[in-house]
Amino acid sequence: MAEMDVNEVLAHLPQRYPLLMIDRVKACEPGKRIVALKNVSVNEPYFPGHFPHRPIMPGVLILEAMAQAAGVLVFRSAGTRPDEKTVYYYVGIDNARFKKPVVPGDQLEIEVHLERHLRGISRFRCEARVEGKVVAEATILCSMRAIAPA
Repeated sequence: MAEMDVNEVLAHLPQRYPLLMIDRVKACEPGKRIVALKNVSVNEPYFPGHFPHRPIMPGVLILEAMAQAAGVLVFRSAGTRPDEKTVYYYVGIDNARFKKPVVPGDQLEIEVHLERHLRGISRFRCEARVEGKVVAEATILCSMRAIAPA
């Protein structure tokens, strides 16, 4: 159940500011599950344009946080790290539900369970919580692929 600080997270994800959605990993069980954190700050670059009178974290970015947590889990499980020849991306999102808005000051806890890996595609059951209450959930499918040379 290894914890990871932001430097270890950066080593396992190609995303950088402003699209890095994982600040820390609380627990990682390779091949099984991961629990990651995103501290939602009023300084996030999307808040001025996403309901300026009542800033709300876009649901698509909560889904992105789920995919990034899944990516850390996959790379950690495989004992590898992303490089310039590999891309890890969405191939599907099912049953996405948003139950409560996520606002500045919230700490988003993302829990991702690996359900299946078949023919290079992984399926994950994901849940995002704030203060223990579910704010979003989804089943996501992601795949790691080599980038074709230009």
